[in-house]
Amino acid sequence: MKSSKSDLENELFESVSEKTPENIKKLNLIDLSNEKEFSFILKKEHLEPYDEKKNPEGLNLKEWLANYEKEAKVSTAGIRGPQNILYPQDTRFPINLIGVVLATLAKSLVANEKYKGIVKIAGREVRYNSELYLDAITRIQAAQGIRTLLPKGKKTIPIWLASFLAFKLDLLGGEYITSSHGISVKNATKDLNSQGSQYLPEESMEFVDKIKEIFKIVEKAGQYRIKFSKADDEFIDDKTLSKYDDGVDLYVDYLKSGVANAKNTELINEFKNKIVIENVGGSAYRTLDRVLKKLKISDKYDWFNTDEDPFFNGIGKYDYTPKGEKAFYDYSVDATVIASKPTGEKFFPVIDTMHYDEKLKKYPVGTVVLITDPDHDRLTITQKESVQAIPKLEKLGIDYVKLDKDSVLTVFTANQAFLMLMDFRARQLKAQKLWANHPRFIIKTTASAVSWDEWAEKQGLKVVNVPVGFKEIANIMKKVELKIKTSPDKDVVIDDVFGNSINLGKDPRLLFAGEESGGMIMGTEDLIKSFAGRCAVAMREKSATEAIIVASALISELNKKGITLCDYLEEVFEENKIIGRFDTRVDIAYYNESEPDINKLKADKKAGEEQRSKNDLFYLTMAMAVKEGKMTIEDVKTVLNFNFRSLVFDNLKSVKFVGDGTYFEFEDKYIEIRPSGTDAKTKAYGGGHDKAIIETYANVLGHYSGERTDLHKKFIDDKFYNSAKDNAMKYYLKFVNKDANNEPFKIPDYDWL
Repeated sequence: MKSSKSDLENELFESVSEKTPENIKKLNLIDLSNEKEFSFILKKEHLEPYDEKKNPEGLNLKEWLANYEKEAKVSTAGIRGPQNILYPQDTRFPINLIGVVLATLAKSLVANEKYKGIVKIAGREVRYNSELYLDAITRIQAAQGIRTLLPKGKKTIPIWLASFLAFKLDLLGGEYITSSHGISVKNATKDLNSQGSQYLPEESMEFVDKIKEIFKIVEKAGQYRIKFSKADDEFIDDKTLSKYDDGVDLYVDYLKSGVANAKNTELINEFKNKIVIENVGGSAYRTLDRVLKKLKISDKYDWFNTDEDPFFNGIGKYDYTPKGEKAFYDYSVDATVIASKPTGEKFFPVIDTMHYDEKLKKYPVGTVVLITDPDHDRLTITQKESVQAIPKLEKLGIDYVKLDKDSVLTVFTANQAFLMLMDFRARQLKAQKLWANHPRFIIKTTASAVSWDEWAEKQGLKVVNVPVGFKEIANIMKKVELKIKTSPDKDVVIDDVFGNSINLGKDPRLLFAGEESGGMIMGTEDLIKSFAGRCAVAMREKSATEAIIVASALISELNKKGITLCDYLEEVFEENKIIGRFDTRVDIAYYNESEPDINKLKADKKAGEEQRSKNDLFYLTMAMAVKEGKMTIEDVKTVLNFNFRSLVFDNLKSVKFVGDGTYFEFEDKYIEIRPSGTDAKTKAYGGGHDKAIIETYANVLGHYSGERTDLHKKFIDDKFYNSAKDNAMKYYLKFVNKDANNEPFKIPDYDWL
């Protein structure tokens, strides 16, 4: 069994080992230590459940596929889930080696039916078993005649670099192994298409259907041979990217055309102190350090946690649950998560495990800590402040953590941080006399701050709202690009998920695209071009590197003026007369995702999914009923006022389905209730002019059991209730597919290979 220097990680290992049956510990169906060509024979027995006497070879792959398909239909960021971190061939878990093999083979078969001469990219971060999965992916693709580009030695790269290279090099797509900022025991294959964007559900369903075909062959013939190439096959290409320093050289050139322009790098170099980068899990360091060195700004940064660690340096990990029960518990590595201790006291569970009370002692007040996640696509901005700033922080709704008697650490939500970054970027473009060269727009998720919409209106920018997920943002980018390409002299008109038609003007440029969970990208002045001449208004994946560079330039600019980030946020609010200054997000998990007993995990998750779905359907059915004329907004107010006596819904203006959640628009706030499509979780978001009020509404609506009242049933019968989810999906797909950029991908001549 694995061992660790961390007692808590050893506790996790022991728990996993204890809960893993002996028959699974003995599994060695796919031995990737065999460096020669070999085959794995998928048997009919593997499809059925394990039975010690009747079916000792059972892997229950039919059930695995049913759950995998369910996730593929709604996935927002790759098909992800927990895994057995010690025994990766454990098919009881959603992510496992056998499943990765089947998915990779299916994607390869689908691709080979459409194209010849395929080249893809593959990458990973630091999660448990990531290197093993990457090895399997490359060897299966090589056996299918698909060339895979990857870093030398299969080392880590960030998701944004894999995405950027898929677009820049005109690859068919890529495979990236990550579960973003999720808990340590989770993993996923995040599939990238030829644009470098995450697969949309219909793209995922193509290879899920192919796995079904393979299973039918197994049922009929009794088995199916899956080939693995030799470990050093020529199609496993770790040399090509080395010509570009893993692609860093190409990415730096791209940055210089946008956020890392001469003005910003000059600003950063003028900064006299140090900016700290908190490198959770260690995997950002290997690439980001090279980027900063090539931009000649690396000496402006100090680093925390540069060693790569699948346990993420213990960040977010506890030996008790939120209820105070003795058990391993993981709050993820999202630094903005706020939880309650068993005593009821609110705290930042992730930041508490970063030990900044000690680590920041030697740093002066004003020091900024930029926190990035394991695949380096999200960013949280924090700043060490004097305790004298507390009244202003509370007035502005900025949360903070006490470091000592003299200082606090301010923790900006992405809603607050990104408002500052987009405002700073706009000011720069205006100062450089570039602003008027193009009409400007932003893309944001509905769950993100209404302050972004308000700010954009004051600045004369158009806003396109989309469902949660960066693939939704990328889908809008592609629609805009198609219209610029096919009708360059016409205004670009795009529908948002609210059903509004947004006129972006002629030849528009993206200022900013992002979401409240900490992911953002900025557009460039000139369209970005791939090697083969494809054009983009921005890259398809969020990048913490872009955010770090813009934030660093802003920090230097503010330092020269002698003001802090919270001062600047207040300035942005005042100058733009922002009303909806406050935001909140309530994360409701219905079970312990880190539970090592898979049977208990499945049972708890199933029960939690039922709770999540009831909560979702209570609201979704009313939004759909209004949309289809079965209810009026007055009817909805009546139901909600009756159901939630402690809240008031008299100023509710509309209730809408927004692709993946239900959006309540009030005269003075918004509340969105969004179920996780793939897990037993509910997220409740809010924004408005009073923090206490939006927190109350988000908590009450988010935690509601979903039990239907007689009044609810009066307007919504069982038939409408039971079909609401499927009907909502039809509306979602209509939004996704309208004006979709479905230009076929053509494999170019790879003369640079």
